[in-house]
Amino acid sequence: MRTVLNILNFVLGGFATTLGWLLATLFSIILIFTLPLTRSCWEITKLSLLPYGNESIHIDELYPENQNSLLNGAGTLLNIFWFILFGWWLCLSHIFIGIVQCFTIIGIPVGIANLKIAAIALWPVGRRIVSVEVARAAREANARRRFNQA
Repeated sequence: MRTVLNILNFVLGGFATTLGWLLATLFSIILIFTLPLTRSCWEITKLSLLPYGNESIHIDELYPENQNSLLNGAGTLLNIFWFILFGWWLCLSHIFIGIVQCFTIIGIPVGIANLKIAAIALWPVGRRIVSVEVARAAREANARRRFNQA
């Protein structure tokens, strides 16, 4: 089912958002001062291409033992910089494509996935794209750890 939905996403406009992410990735490589944004661009490009079966998770949820407040502060600054350069137009493209996909009855699930990616497009730094199973396991492990600490 995931494969069918990923193909449907690509056919109904997902290729346009993926091209937008690839363009942002190339610009972040070309402009030297945006190199720290390249990994986030590439991660979300993968999610834009294959939204079903993959999920975005923050690095602090994935590896809670490696949390660093200095890196979190730098990530916030990079996210602000990201929003000014790329985030707003990528978010708008996902919203537009998602609404158009929802107009086609068959594209409603794909449109909802694009609207979810639109939120990620605003603040992508610090996000990793992993399989749904890995994300679920990480969240369950964090919940158990928090429960045991309480």
